[in-house]
Amino acid sequence: MPRMDFTIRTLRREEMPWVIDMAAHEGWNPGLRDAECFHAADPGGFLVAEHLGEALGCIGAVSYAGRFGFIGLYIVKPAWRGKGIGIRLWHEGMARLAGHVVGLDGVPAQQDNYRRSGFELAWNNVRFAGVAQGGGIAATHQIFPLSAIDFASLCADDLRVFPAPRDAFLRSWTAMPDATGLAWLHQGRLEGWGLIRRCREGHKIGPLVAEDLPVATALYTALSASVPAGDAIYLDVPQSNPGAVALAKKMGMRPVFETARMYLGAPPDCELNRIYGITTFELG
Repeated sequence: MPRMDFTIRTLRREEMPWVIDMAAHEGWNPGLRDAECFHAADPGGFLVAEHLGEALGCIGAVSYAGRFGFIGLYIVKPAWRGKGIGIRLWHEGMARLAGHVVGLDGVPAQQDNYRRSGFELAWNNVRFAGVAQGGGIAATHQIFPLSAIDFASLCADDLRVFPAPRDAFLRSWTAMPDATGLAWLHQGRLEGWGLIRRCREGHKIGPLVAEDLPVATALYTALSASVPAGDAIYLDVPQSNPGAVALAKKMGMRPVFETARMYLGAPPDCELNRIYGITTFELG
């Protein structure tokens, strides 16, 4: 069989909505405003395979501070699968992240394929689905808009749960339209924060970070109350945090999807017990 002629290049900013559409077609239910935020994380971190001007597939190989990378949005159009496009994208994406510790969230059925590339399982994630109760955000002296929090303090807190600085991404993520970000302060100290964003279907909460289950519960309740009653809500939970699983069950949510968090290199030292909702399976 002759070798197919295609090229791989860096995705341009204006092409990011196409990648998000590809994710939607795969059933991944991306956020309405994800394109700008994802590109902000690493403008050179997305690759596209192209043949005669037609985009055939993509991969995200996002680098954070030149030391931690994340693979995501790894998609080839169904009609072009089995032609070597996916493996070329994979190799070029991984080459871009040479020297990094690299993470990914893959479906469990693909674990063996990723293991052959040197990745090892760290934990499993579960996507839980529930329904918003509505009613608006209840008044409390401890919950504040996320925009009221000093951005440097927010970034410092994020480094407790994420292995490298991602300030550019956080600045875009916390300012996106169609989203609500909230923080929990106790005696002036940031003890939890989270964001809920509009998606193709319903809303996703992520991240949701908290010192303990009561703070996570209060933030989840306030975030879910900020969207219309009856809308679907999704929360991506690391199974290794029993408190996060307990929160999802307490809120009457049901599991609908799983991923395997895997790493190439030593797993980062993060405070998993504070992660009640993962930011996004696409970027970590």
